[in-house]
Amino acid sequence: MRDLPPGYFALVMATGIISLGLHLEGVDVLSTVLFAIAATGYVVLVALTVWRGIRYPRHVVDDFSTAHVAFSFFTFVAGTNVLGSRIAAEHGPVALPLTLLGVSFAAWLVLGYVIPGLVIGRHQGADILAGLNGTWFIWSVASQSVAVLSASLEPWAPVGISDALSVVAVLSWGIGLILYGVIGCAVVIRLLTRGIPAAELGPPYWVTMGAGAITVLAGSRIVEMTDTAIVSVVRAPVAAAAVVFWAFATWLIPALAGIGLWRHLIKRVPLRYEASMWSMVFPLGMYAVAGIYLGDADDLPIIGWIGGRFLWVAFAAWTIVLVWMLVSLVAAARAPRETSAAGVDER
Repeated sequence: MRDLPPGYFALVMATGIISLGLHLEGVDVLSTVLFAIAATGYVVLVALTVWRGIRYPRHVVDDFSTAHVAFSFFTFVAGTNVLGSRIAAEHGPVALPLTLLGVSFAAWLVLGYVIPGLVIGRHQGADILAGLNGTWFIWSVASQSVAVLSASLEPWAPVGISDALSVVAVLSWGIGLILYGVIGCAVVIRLLTRGIPAAELGPPYWVTMGAGAITVLAGSRIVEMTDTAIVSVVRAPVAAAAVVFWAFATWLIPALAGIGLWRHLIKRVPLRYEASMWSMVFPLGMYAVAGIYLGDADDLPIIGWIGGRFLWVAFAAWTIVLVWMLVSLVAAARAPRETSAAGVDER
């Protein structure tokens, strides 16, 4: 409990987005199973996070100001919005997804000022670069997730709320776009000036691709929104940007896979389960769903076809990581009992 990673909400992100993709492809039974897992995981993680804050407040505060950990808190924002987007896909009452959007939007605003402020206050100059990693891109992902849920709810919301949602969608999409560029430049600067050891090139760097993919999804949803004043202004450039970011996300997949092979096969970094592996599964699912939506929104059937096929790659990765997680949790639960029993035998 004390060392619960704040980024564990990536499990909800990964499970929820694959559930959404299966729903879009008409695989409703499997989609419902994954949705139930995502919802259960969300409730459990919220409870554990609150309990951790009460029981170990110093550790939580320390996580908020540690450069290589702090931005993982944005997985709560993204997980909340992915869950809301899956609920909204049923086109039922908007009260629950609107509530989730309100919670995530408030958290996004607060964390967006608190976390960078604490990190900059604790680290200076080169220290910040040393702590910069792939988790920083989750800030951009969280921004785009607000845009996705806002745009998804806009056609179904009451008129007054609908207008506000269109503004929020475009606002958060633009902020997420800028954050993606700024963080990407910072990562390149670190790579060129300080290097990144193989041990640190872990699953969180897949969020680089995931942030690009969710930018595509948010853009596709904005293109499909009602023709309000702000949407009319941005629809054409957003549609073009979505295609560009899809191309970039596609290019990143072989590069990231190659880095993983280099890391484990050549540099011999041990391959073991870690919570951040969900940060690798989520981008795979997001790339698939983004392709499906982009194919429909911009009438690009080949991109939609690629997204539909890639969805099963994401589902396979999700299954492997889920089983791996459960095995690791069982092994961790047995270890203290075995250690205790060994101590009794020695006595």
